[in-house]
Amino acid sequence: MTDAITRQRPARRGRRAWIGVLLLALLPLLAWAQAASEAPIPPLDTPVVDTTGTLQPTQRLALEQQAVQLQQRKGSQLQVLVVATTAPETIEQYTQRVFDTWQIGRKGVDDGVLLVVAKDDRRVRIQPGYGLEGAIPDATANRIIQEYLVPRFRAGDYSGGIAEATAMLVKLIDGEQLPPPVSTHAAESRSGGKLPLGFFAGLFAAFVAQLLFARAPRLLRGVLAAVAGGGVGLLLSLSLFVAALTGAIGLVLGLLSGVSPGRSVGGGWGGGGFGGFGGGGFGGGGGFGGGGGGGWGGGGGSSGGGGASGSW
Repeated sequence: MTDAITRQRPARRGRRAWIGVLLLALLPLLAWAQAASEAPIPPLDTPVVDTTGTLQPTQRLALEQQAVQLQQRKGSQLQVLVVATTAPETIEQYTQRVFDTWQIGRKGVDDGVLLVVAKDDRRVRIQPGYGLEGAIPDATANRIIQEYLVPRFRAGDYSGGIAEATAMLVKLIDGEQLPPPVSTHAAESRSGGKLPLGFFAGLFAAFVAQLLFARAPRLLRGVLAAVAGGGVGLLLSLSLFVAALTGAIGLVLGLLSGVSPGRSVGGGWGGGGFGGFGGGGFGGGGGFGGGGGGGWGGGGGSSGGGGASGSW
């Protein structure tokens, strides 16, 4: 009887281990499945993000300088995004998701405005943050689309339409009473904010995984730590680079820890061997052409879905 119970215990531990393996393996699969069902959101690193190559460098430069000068003057953030399509989402759904991801405008002030052009869909949308709904109400956003964007876009003059529409948006924002900007580089300190979170959370997940599966074979333990680290890193940072980095570190953690099944795991890591990653290399200090050398990122702003959409 005692021998039978003793034999059952390793079997139970084995089943629990494989259940844990399956749960960890599902994390990145769930992230990839969600990403596959939505239009991709490009990284925010410049006031004009054009994934289609529609705008010429000189045209982009003028629009970027306009946005930077507005931010320095008023603190508000004007953002342009040109994509081929928002499918399978509507432009309204996609714009809201972009706004939530990029967090355009200052936190608590919510003074960002996003202009999205879906070129192949022939759809355009202007969406202000909460703080600019008075300056740019829905009816005004619709007028800008119909009077400035639609005629130019129908003629194939995308840069002209965007230039005229954004100039009108800047004029409206300049007439709004808003808190003054704290710094000309207010957005820089917040850019890339999700990258450090995803990186360190991925490291933690990888470390926990290699502890949980310390008695698993070394290769399996390394794979599980890589899956945990990469999956959590991807979910929280939305960055494939961070996911790959945390996954690779997780693999190394799993392979090097727990030299033998009977040996205690965890000794030897207390010296802080990963201190080199604490320097905050993801601080978002990269610049963009003509932007004055500063970084560009969201400031924590939000939007309730106001604005207007149109077709041409």
